[in-house]
Amino acid sequence: MVRRTLDRFRLRLRWAILDGLPRAALAVQARCGDPLARLLVGPQRGGDPYPLLEQIRDRGRLMRKPLVWATADHDLCRTLLRDSRFVVTSTTNLNLPAPLAWLIHRTDPQLAHPGEPPSMLQVDPPEHSRYRHPVAHAFTPKAIDALRTRVIDVSTALLDRIDSSAQFDLIADYAAPLPAAIIADILGIPDGHRSQMLERGDSGAPLLDIGVSWRTFRRGMEMLRASGQEINAQIDHLRAEPGDGIFSHIVGQGTLTRHELATTATLIAGAGFETTVNLIGNAIVLLLQHPDQLAMLHADPDLWPNAVEEVLRFASPVQMTSRTTACDVELAGHHIPAHTTVALLLSGANRDPKIFTHPASFDITRTNAKEHLSFSSGIHVCLGASLARMEATLALRALFERFPTLQLNGQPSRRNLATLNGFSRIPAAPGVAPHTTEPTPTTVP
Repeated sequence: MVRRTLDRFRLRLRWAILDGLPRAALAVQARCGDPLARLLVGPQRGGDPYPLLEQIRDRGRLMRKPLVWATADHDLCRTLLRDSRFVVTSTTNLNLPAPLAWLIHRTDPQLAHPGEPPSMLQVDPPEHSRYRHPVAHAFTPKAIDALRTRVIDVSTALLDRIDSSAQFDLIADYAAPLPAAIIADILGIPDGHRSQMLERGDSGAPLLDIGVSWRTFRRGMEMLRASGQEINAQIDHLRAEPGDGIFSHIVGQGTLTRHELATTATLIAGAGFETTVNLIGNAIVLLLQHPDQLAMLHADPDLWPNAVEEVLRFASPVQMTSRTTACDVELAGHHIPAHTTVALLLSGANRDPKIFTHPASFDITRTNAKEHLSFSSGIHVCLGASLARMEATLALRALFERFPTLQLNGQPSRRNLATLNGFSRIPAAPGVAPHTTEPTPTTVP
């Protein structure tokens, strides 16, 4: 009992430093109209971010705040993602007063957290290379291509279940269980545990935001603790009885410790699931809101790969990330001191008018759609990008070929998140959509 109380006190102290204090400061700034604060914790979080992103863009290529800089400029975002003078922003390099930094270290619960070291997202070389190499070795094009048949089979099975339904939820019934099944295959998770991935995704996704509530933080950490126990058991199983799955190959290489393996597995599960479910869900809503674009896909299915790229550009599943200066840097006419954090607003960069003509228009024939930054860039570019693209292309084509007159059956519900962009519910029905050649007003950010 005493140990449990002490652990909870440490966890609350950690939340207070990492989220509680920033939450309070950002709330004040949001009430004063600051566009970045309103994106992070204000009423726009989970809503349409683009008016705020344009306000930030109007303030210049770099916007300076008291504790952070921000940019929605495509070239700057791409530069910072590829420049070794800018390192990942993590709990180990926050520019905190020494007592707070000490407390962060002392309150680390050592959970398999994809947003903290030793996650490869949160470390730089040489550690990053050591963590990424075994995963990259397992995520070969051949390994990804081998999953194509499985994606088709799962898509078909899910569509068979809802084929005769008068109405259904395209997140719960299709967009979420598809990537969950594929990630479960990759990790070798038994069928009986796969349904928990959906619930854990909802609990863990907010941990990528800044300024989350104590209740949200605690629930997310409890989820990480529970999933970590299961992942460690799976690691023991795969060490004793190796399989043919991707994660089994990663475990079998023997280059990562148990904690590093567990964190890698959590990252694969989170990134592989969250990116793809949001990508598929965003695409469904966009295409149903733009029947002219959907008609082009019905007429020419070869357009599907580029349509997926345009969805990634127009409604990025990941809206922002950050980098921290490792030294003093001169950037876009500004002097940025060492240990300064820069928020990279990827969804704003993906609508930079200097790169994309008519960026607020959804156009599946856009020739440079693939120049988006939704999968990051540089050494931290998403390892599962090709898998997400393949899953989305096959799943979306199968859905709209099975239901050519699919229509929304109510207002889709957005997830109240700042970093991730997607829907929690998309009510639909296989009815006859009204014929039109004009796109309806866009409501999907």
